[in-house]
Amino acid sequence: MTGARTAAAAPRRKPRQSRARHTSQALQEAFVRLWVEKGYAAVTIREIAAVAGTGLGSFYEYFENKEDLARVCLHLRSKALLLGIRATVAAHAGRPLREIVDAVVDTQLDAHREQPLAWGAHYLLERHLSGPEAYRKMYDRFVAEWVGVLDAAGDLAADCPKKEAARVCQTILYGLVAHTHIGTGGRPDLQALSRQLRGALHGYLAGVAGKAEVA
Repeated sequence: MTGARTAAAAPRRKPRQSRARHTSQALQEAFVRLWVEKGYAAVTIREIAAVAGTGLGSFYEYFENKEDLARVCLHLRSKALLLGIRATVAAHAGRPLREIVDAVVDTQLDAHREQPLAWGAHYLLERHLSGPEAYRKMYDRFVAEWVGVLDAAGDLAADCPKKEAARVCQTILYGLVAHTHIGTGGRPDLQALSRQLRGALHGYLAGVAGKAEVA
């Protein structure tokens, strides 16, 4: 997980118009492709621009440097996961906690399914580029979404310590997903990972969720 670019970075053009958004997206996609193929250190801005089919001038309209582009890519990929949890909760509000948790696991793994190598690279790179403050900020946003998971459950006991439980749930989810992608070089067994996540989350919640039927 990572937050937005640092405050010290010079403001860059925001891709508001369709053509501008297309250029910015092309640069991001080119960076991810090269990052997976060559590793972050070996990728150059000139290569990114060439693969994106644009010029160096266009690159600098949107990004200060390669690190700035990398931070944007990391942030947007993490944000997509965050929004996935939110949408899942909205679609399953009032259902039993177990069902909502399973749906969150499915949504998160589905987001990783199409580009597992890129996600493996993502989790490695964020360890180098995410400062403590940005990391905590994004982590807290995920914890807040997990509080939403607990709030949405129709069978959760009133005495459940939601903030504590939410933080542990995010630690389980992020820890297993990130380390599995890193440890397998971006080639995880998602079926096994799904089983592990469900077992860990349901097992933990069974001990803290009061009368909720999560066991």
